[in-house]
Amino acid sequence: MSAVRRILSTVSVALSVAGQCCAYGAELLAEDAAGFRQAVAAAKPGTRILLASGKYSGGFHFTGLRGTPEQPVVIGPADPSNPPVFEDGASGLQLSDAEHVRIEGLVIRKMSGNGLNIDDGGSFDTPAKGIVLRRLRISDIGPARNNDAIKLSGVVDFRIEDCVLERWGTGGGSGIDLVGCHRGLIVSNVFRHTDTTGSTGVQCKGGTTAVTIQHNRFESAGGRGVNIGGSTGLQFFRPPLKPGGPHAEAKDIRVEANTFIGGGAPVAFVGVDGATVRFNTIYHPKRWALRILQETREPGFVPARGGVFADNLVVFDSRDWGEGGVNIGAGTAPESFTFARNWWYCLDQPSRSQPRLPVPEEGGVYGKAPGFRDPEKGDLRQTEASPARSAGADAFRIQAR
Repeated sequence: MSAVRRILSTVSVALSVAGQCCAYGAELLAEDAAGFRQAVAAAKPGTRILLASGKYSGGFHFTGLRGTPEQPVVIGPADPSNPPVFEDGASGLQLSDAEHVRIEGLVIRKMSGNGLNIDDGGSFDTPAKGIVLRRLRISDIGPARNNDAIKLSGVVDFRIEDCVLERWGTGGGSGIDLVGCHRGLIVSNVFRHTDTTGSTGVQCKGGTTAVTIQHNRFESAGGRGVNIGGSTGLQFFRPPLKPGGPHAEAKDIRVEANTFIGGGAPVAFVGVDGATVRFNTIYHPKRWALRILQETREPGFVPARGGVFADNLVVFDSRDWGEGGVNIGAGTAPESFTFARNWWYCLDQPSRSQPRLPVPEEGGVYGKAPGFRDPEKGDLRQTEASPARSAGADAFRIQAR
């Protein structure tokens, strides 16, 4: 019998009554939905809320759950090998005005709304902060509407890592949707979908700043693998917009060391004021390598500008390649973008490898096969003999050592 099961057995009498939770030191162990709600109500900084295995129908919404930087509140499984499953509800779990909360090891699936929602309660005067989401499995959300696996609105100082997100809403939904979020890291997650048009893997909009998206894997993760910017109602920007501008949907976003397979376009710069996309491996995009677009056109908003696309490894098929690999929309400033040291290779016609860029590229390489280990099986690590080891996700890992 595992240590977790021994702990549960010592409190089984208290837990046998529906809706009860039991304190065990700094831990609150809950067996059902009512017990989960009571545990959250009783939580203090440093509390670990452990959920027993089984099915939870979702629809949980908690306001004001607060830990401290040194003693966060943790919500996780009592038995990590058999985690609780939130299933078949309108939504899984929502926290408003939370501070220093860690959610880990849960399964959320088959929700008609969003899977997991963290927000500021409607006022950025009190943003949610210090949120860590770790080792979550969220799938089959929506399925055909603008529904997200994870939605964050008005959240600062956050981290999302080691999660697997699959099949979110195809009607504009995202694996992770950020609205007015700041100082975050999205790292080592898997985004797996079947959509190449109507959804996004990660979206950063509504005034989002200073977010790094790093070491993730995107498999057919929507029409835009990472949507840097977007289109947001003005009343939803966080912090609220000041008269006159300059305004942008997103600023200072970094997309680096990720692997993109399929999807419409791995990245889109949309109403953004400065973003860097570097050292990514991009394989078989279905239309473009990148897009430069402007969707929010209200007074005071800058044109999409200041993007950097550098040291990426882009491998494509000419039959899936549109507009020379770059889609540029009206109202943008493509002349302000920088392209440098990218490695471009057309699988079926190497002589057609050079993209059509809005400005000259510095140090680009065109038409040389990069040498992947086993691309047919999704292994896009480069071989030791690869001539392209200065570009792509592998190069970032080598550089970081």
